[in-house]
Amino acid sequence: MLHQINLPVLGDTTRNAFISEWLVNVGDSVQVDQPLLRVETDKALVEVPSPVAGTLVEQLVALEDEIDIGAPIAVIDGPA
Repeated sequence: MLHQINLPVLGDTTRNAFISEWLVNVGDSVQVDQPLLRVETDKALVEVPSPVAGTLVEQLVALEDEIDIGAPIAVIDGPA
């Protein structure tokens, strides 16, 4: 089953973030809570963990993209 992963809430006042680094490549297996990517907010560099286990099938954002909280960032194929 395909799971769309969205950028989670990163802080009370944070509304967006910049993609700093992908830590997982398309085709890689991921575990729950494994960091997928790092994003930079106005206050910190934050690792975004995977909420599901499976295989990363698509990165929906590129390095240096600015994205809003809640925006889709990746697709993972995992169990239902």
